[in-house]
Amino acid sequence: MHQPRLIAAITDAALAGAREDQLLDRFCTAAVAEGLPLFRAAAGIDTLHPVLDGRLFVWRRGGDAVQTNEFRRQNAAVGSAEGSSKEYKRSPFYRLFENREIRLRRRVGDNYQQGEFPVLDDIVAAGGTDYLVAITRFESAVTIASMDCIYTSWTTDRAGGFSDGDIDTIERALPSLATALKSVSLERIAETVLETYLGRDAGRRVLKGNISRGVAEPITAVLWLSDLQSFTKIAEEQPPADIIPFLNDYADCLVQAIHANGGQVMKFIGDGLLAIFDIDRRADACRRAVKAADLALKSVAQLNEKRSAKGLPTTRFDLALHIGEVYYGNIGSADRLDFTVVGPAVNELARIEAMCRSLERDVIVSTAFHAGAMLDTARLVSVGRYALRGVRAPEELFTLLPDED
Repeated sequence: MHQPRLIAAITDAALAGAREDQLLDRFCTAAVAEGLPLFRAAAGIDTLHPVLDGRLFVWRRGGDAVQTNEFRRQNAAVGSAEGSSKEYKRSPFYRLFENREIRLRRRVGDNYQQGEFPVLDDIVAAGGTDYLVAITRFESAVTIASMDCIYTSWTTDRAGGFSDGDIDTIERALPSLATALKSVSLERIAETVLETYLGRDAGRRVLKGNISRGVAEPITAVLWLSDLQSFTKIAEEQPPADIIPFLNDYADCLVQAIHANGGQVMKFIGDGLLAIFDIDRRADACRRAVKAADLALKSVAQLNEKRSAKGLPTTRFDLALHIGEVYYGNIGSADRLDFTVVGPAVNELARIEAMCRSLERDVIVSTAFHAGAMLDTARLVSVGRYALRGVRAPEELFTLLPDED
């Protein structure tokens, strides 16, 4: 078997930007073409993600595509048997990891015992005759979070199982495959971390090299600023350990509503949230912001019902919507930057949001937003003209009436 061809297949795929599933598919396809009698192969890797622990990719000969299984934190896995939460502790992967071993092989007619590993029983039932599991470990200096190794499994359905040459081919190729999989996974981690902490668009911009201090561009955007009502009082009355879950519950409602309507969250400010909706067409951006507001109000109402039923504290949120030109980019010191929006429009937005409490309205929008929205005027009702601190002229403000639908 031509080992260099297999290494080249992995390397070329990685250099071309292939995903983990594509890397595994490219390797297995090349290996079969070179005479390796693969029936099934799987590769798993841990990750750094707010929700997921790791991913498992499963290739099958003749299959339409590599299956991707994602494993949620707290061992709540979804996907194949090798990753299911009920079977994990009886899996070969778990056995190797816990015993600090690197190889395990089971061959039908030799050392395979039904019931030892449920996943292997399923594979044998599907025609598998020989099963090799391997862990390729990384040194601690290059370990990120729990991503300290690559898990792989290799199965043949050939009578008699793998030959010694087949096993040698797999083992020689594993370091290259593990390196390529780790490289791709690190790229995915970088994207996830940046999007999680900076926002989707800002994260992509930073990855493309937009990290120079002071580099910002003027954009016109619909601006969203919200915060939770009575949060200070609730925080004083509740145990400290309950505050983070409280904030997370309400943040889920708001962020999901914003993302569902094409907005991006720029930052959390205590219990507050700053977001923007890019303007391609002004009226469309305003409508998306209003849809997000409607969805957030509905989601928070549903959340409050659930929390009330459990005897947990509830709240609502104040929201200000505005349109204006802002500077969007890197702001801060030489060694600590924030990718955000700043400008007079953001300051005015904060003044408008503060009016929610004095006017006893959940949602207040600016004159500029009212003019750009082109909504049914029955939903946007004037609440009067007010002098806003730091704003030269009094401004007419509007409230958003509930959506009857």
